[in-house]
Amino acid sequence: MSTALVSFLVVAGIVVLAALMRIITRSHRNFGSAAEQAAYQTLHTASLAAPALRAGLSEQSATRAARHLRALLDAAAVSITDDVQLLVWEGRGETHAHQAMGYARDPLATGRTRVIEPDQAGCEDPTCPILHAVITPLSVEGRVVGTVAAYGVTATAGLVRAVSEVARWISTQLELAELDRSRTRLAEAQVKALRAQISPHFIYNSLTTIASFVRTNPERARELLLEFADFTRYSFRTHGEFTTLADELRSIERYVLLEEARFGDRLKVTLQIAPEVLPVAVPFLSLQPLVENAVRHGLEHMTGVGHLVVVAADVGQECLISIEDDGVGMDPELVRRALAGTPGSDSIGLANVNARLRQVYGDEYGLTVETALGAGTKVSLHVPKYKTGVRAS
Repeated sequence: MSTALVSFLVVAGIVVLAALMRIITRSHRNFGSAAEQAAYQTLHTASLAAPALRAGLSEQSATRAARHLRALLDAAAVSITDDVQLLVWEGRGETHAHQAMGYARDPLATGRTRVIEPDQAGCEDPTCPILHAVITPLSVEGRVVGTVAAYGVTATAGLVRAVSEVARWISTQLELAELDRSRTRLAEAQVKALRAQISPHFIYNSLTTIASFVRTNPERARELLLEFADFTRYSFRTHGEFTTLADELRSIERYVLLEEARFGDRLKVTLQIAPEVLPVAVPFLSLQPLVENAVRHGLEHMTGVGHLVVVAADVGQECLISIEDDGVGMDPELVRRALAGTPGSDSIGLANVNARLRQVYGDEYGLTVETALGAGTKVSLHVPKYKTGVRAS
């Protein structure tokens, strides 16, 4: 879905809410006129159906929404189909349910509304309330994915317009559901990319280091093996887009312990963490790639002792995090290309973390990198302590 369309949907929602608030303000204690009461009831009924539809088009979501849609259309019955089967029949005249997919076939194929007349309904029961039907397609990003139909005694021009508008509204909810799924798939793909970037050299070097302690210091080897197991278990977990800063820092501590065992006295690590920010929710694997980048690209190839400082500070409504090393530094132009996501840039971890931070919190929350060749590197980021939709799992 395009950014323009998402913006339009958001603005449309705001306009609807603003209209509702104007009605509430004018009427003070109640909705005085019949038109105002009808407007409120329509918006209220639509709001009851929306959460189910935001889950996508399925038998479960259709069943949960159908009762409210029937009330919205004031119909004897409604049906919802996907492009293969009837998902739900809600209301009277269930003997006609088997005809729903037949009625829907033409709207699914053509993308146009169809009106069923009494002779087409083929009902021999004189008391049956299903004499007419209006079937309108549902679409997502221009693709017909199902239909919604209203059934009753008559099919007026007003009913046809009403079903068309309801179908358009349902399609909007399905578009938003697809956007949610797309964002989830993107987040999962980005995390998978980060997992793939966990250096094979780190894994090989860690296991080699552990093996070197097996004879000389078995207890030390056992401790390091447990740290390695915990590190990989966390890094390759499959649930949750967000985690707490505390969990992310624990993973970093395990990584650092393994690297300290390999580097010995050549690596000095300092953690300066404000306790107040430990519960803050952050994107999963948002810090570990930055620490690994500092060790691999900044400290591993320098001579003498390398220092790594990780800071998490409490700054009002935000948490300020920095990872700083005094290693060999980086070419600022290469960093700029990496943050821009330029194909072929060497630091995929930087680009990945930067992109995810901006997607979750906004463009102003991307990474800041201070570096120069021979001058070390400092990577900084700041995240809100609380943000709607961001919750550790």
